[in-house]
Amino acid sequence: MNANYAPQSITPPLWLLAELTYKCPLHCVFCYNPLNYAQNSHELTTAQWVDVMQQARKLGAAQLGFSGGEPLQRPDLEELVEEGSRLGYYTNLITSGVGLTEPRIARMKEAGLDHIQLSFQDSTKEMNDFLSSTKTFDLKMRVAKLIKQYDYPMVLNVVLHRHNLDHVGRIIQMADDMGVEYLELANTQYYGWGLVNRAQLLPDREQLVRAEAVVNDYREKFGHKMRIFFVVPDYFETRPKACMNGWASVFLGIAPDGSALPCHAAKTLPGIEFPNVTEHSLQHIWYDSDAFNKYRGDGWMKEPCRSCPEKDKDFGGCRCQALALTGDASNADPVCDKSPFHQTLQDIVAAAQSKPTVTSSDKPIVFRTDANSRALSGLAATGQFDPE
Repeated sequence: MNANYAPQSITPPLWLLAELTYKCPLHCVFCYNPLNYAQNSHELTTAQWVDVMQQARKLGAAQLGFSGGEPLQRPDLEELVEEGSRLGYYTNLITSGVGLTEPRIARMKEAGLDHIQLSFQDSTKEMNDFLSSTKTFDLKMRVAKLIKQYDYPMVLNVVLHRHNLDHVGRIIQMADDMGVEYLELANTQYYGWGLVNRAQLLPDREQLVRAEAVVNDYREKFGHKMRIFFVVPDYFETRPKACMNGWASVFLGIAPDGSALPCHAAKTLPGIEFPNVTEHSLQHIWYDSDAFNKYRGDGWMKEPCRSCPEKDKDFGGCRCQALALTGDASNADPVCDKSPFHQTLQDIVAAAQSKPTVTSSDKPIVFRTDANSRALSGLAATGQFDPE
């Protein structure tokens, strides 16, 4: 427990993310799911998920996201959407589109689903299907038409990296052809499978600059026709993001097995026992558990974070990123140029700069598969992985 954090200063969770399952027909190379997901096959029942949603709503949560894996793998998704809508949540389905048939989208519309976010891997069938190791591009195009047909706002997410950053103009044009109103171009964040494949995915700085210039040109061209969000990768910044708006400040994630998490990647942090909703109430988990109080406030901080005037803005950055890059989650996030580990990050970026194209001698991409998950389970247990 962070003894220096006053319980009365804890605000309620606003965003509940229900990770319904780790099952997914795609094998994306940047997936944030834990490396050892194949060893975590237990999933909460429908009744248990309903109980979680009811408890979180009483705590104050207003937004409810359904994700995975692929949430459409759960046959009870429509029932959970209906319950979320009945409770008064703003409900959001985060999906690859695989499994979203017309009968299912019609049922979810009737159940009160507010929002669907569809993911693509690229603007071309070849690269989209390669990065997910599936033949899903044509299916996604059909799903995009269904989303428009059922009068949902068209929200598209594309994860960017070395393989598709130079395609960003074509991606935006594809989005325009699909009638997209909101386009999120999210550069890869290096957790989970993204960290495993960092050497293959990390772009060089020139790629990033070119892509951002293209995005700005389209923003000017489209005006309010399409809102384009371009999320720069942390590795190219000098100040860290306020990860999840601060540890256990706004976000409450529930993993398929019921583990409660203050961020998507928190399971990578060793030495923390995350409470489970099958054993504890959300009231206890959010306000009283050691895990959720671990990095609240500033009592846990080392220098330079502890005396930094910006600590109330960035909260020391990301604990999972600090672990991945320094081996200690309580270190200053190396993204910050005040961090004694910032040079480590600069060296990683410099290595990508000196290798602007993928070659046959590069470390092969590791796809998110059950077999690879089992092979990497030992590394996942330690929270350590050397992607170079």
